[in-house]
Amino acid sequence: MGECRNGTAIGGVQRARSPHWFESVVMSIRPWVVVEPPDDRGLRRVSVGGETVGSAWSPADLRKVLRRLGYPRDMDLNDSTALCWRGGGSEVWPDRRWRRLLTVSVMLAGLLTSMTFSAVIGWPDASGALTFAQRITGVLFVLSGIVLGLSAIAALDYWGRRQFKFSGAIVLIGVIIALATDGILFLLWLEEREFTLHLLVYVPALCWSVWALVVLVRQKSWEGVPQPKKIAAGVVATALLTAVSLAYSTMYQPASAPMHFALEAEFGKARADDELPFVHVPMKLHMKNTGGIPVYIINDIYTVRGRAALYSRGEGDVMGEWRRSVGKQGTREGEAERYVDKLRYFTVSSGRFYESGKSLDVGQEHSVERVFQLPKNVGYDTVTVELEIAYMRKDRGKLDVEAFRSAHPSWNERNERYYCDPATCGGQLIYEARVRHNNNLINVTRKPRYVTAVWSPGGRFISSISSFPFNYSALGDYGEERREMERYGAARARVGSEVSVAELLESAGV
Repeated sequence: MGECRNGTAIGGVQRARSPHWFESVVMSIRPWVVVEPPDDRGLRRVSVGGETVGSAWSPADLRKVLRRLGYPRDMDLNDSTALCWRGGGSEVWPDRRWRRLLTVSVMLAGLLTSMTFSAVIGWPDASGALTFAQRITGVLFVLSGIVLGLSAIAALDYWGRRQFKFSGAIVLIGVIIALATDGILFLLWLEEREFTLHLLVYVPALCWSVWALVVLVRQKSWEGVPQPKKIAAGVVATALLTAVSLAYSTMYQPASAPMHFALEAEFGKARADDELPFVHVPMKLHMKNTGGIPVYIINDIYTVRGRAALYSRGEGDVMGEWRRSVGKQGTREGEAERYVDKLRYFTVSSGRFYESGKSLDVGQEHSVERVFQLPKNVGYDTVTVELEIAYMRKDRGKLDVEAFRSAHPSWNERNERYYCDPATCGGQLIYEARVRHNNNLINVTRKPRYVTAVWSPGGRFISSISSFPFNYSALGDYGEERREMERYGAARARVGSEVSVAELLESAGV
């Protein structure tokens, strides 16, 4: 073979003029076609005059390049007048095709899986989160999915002919994003260690991302990229922004947003019934969300009770009166009066105040007026009304409102899960529905959570959030319920008012 130069090929002297003599002369004055040494994948670059004109994995690929340059289909690849071989002759083709295809297939599978998973995580928050910070977190995950999709396209080029010099760096960025995302998911999973089907996705994806990172680092996939340090700094800054946004949306903002309610329960002026020995007592119940976060009202109840007691001259002290009253049916352990003994309470009226699962936005208020009846000769000394609500913050979770509005009677024997013998439970209404955390990272690393509310007239008032559906026959983990109530910002608010029966009767003219 002759020496490779940037000029024309230097061929030997023609010994005889064959029928292809003119063609040989033309070929001999063409610029030399240089076949470069194989790279780490076995691909050989083909150049003419120092300019790349193609690449080849095999002699067949090289012939395709030569045909585009105008050379005959059956030309001799060992013709030194036309070709110059560097780093091995025409017999050196170290392409490990199946190994290369396996590598790019595994790389594509991991990138596409991570892309889909990032979109699944981010889209619900990006499109429907209540707070701006949570939406930003969702948008960042969606953008990460787009980058992962571009990385999958770049992987085809990087393990192919590398026509785009930034393809290796793009694949590296995608792998780093996948590693960060799967790492966050795994750390969140370690907090509760609950099995979910999503675990079968992000744990293998985490292992894949570590393998992919090792492969790309060994191949120095960032080579050829100008100012790689600045690009790396941009990737780190984006990761930090995502982490800060995530922390802000899951920890700081829910903790700093105030929760306040204005609850009122008061009696109006009683009216005597001219035909019946009763007085009609009106009352007004009012609620307003004066805090900074919308809420779901998951349970509520108002209860009117009459109090009956025995009176004394007060020879004993308050502590003695209280000790004698504690533990007796109908008494309240938090009350003690010197001249009153044997307190007993009787439910006069009880009902719902608000629709189960309905939200109460910031500044929204709700009022209800009710009337109950008391006999003119009732034996109560006072009447009290209490209004109590149980709520859950909307910035922590999204309740399946339609399912929660359907009440399940406990006396319905056809529904075994909610059934309870009336002799034991009396009559209760059970409301239950799934709740999803407003940060979708929590949803994919936890089992489903359920909100349950139990209501019955007379004061049966229970609200809980747990990972197990409601079942009368199985006791739940109350420690978990307390943790979940705190996680979703569930709490209660209560107000009460008391008036003497004498005042009511006097206002009615009795």
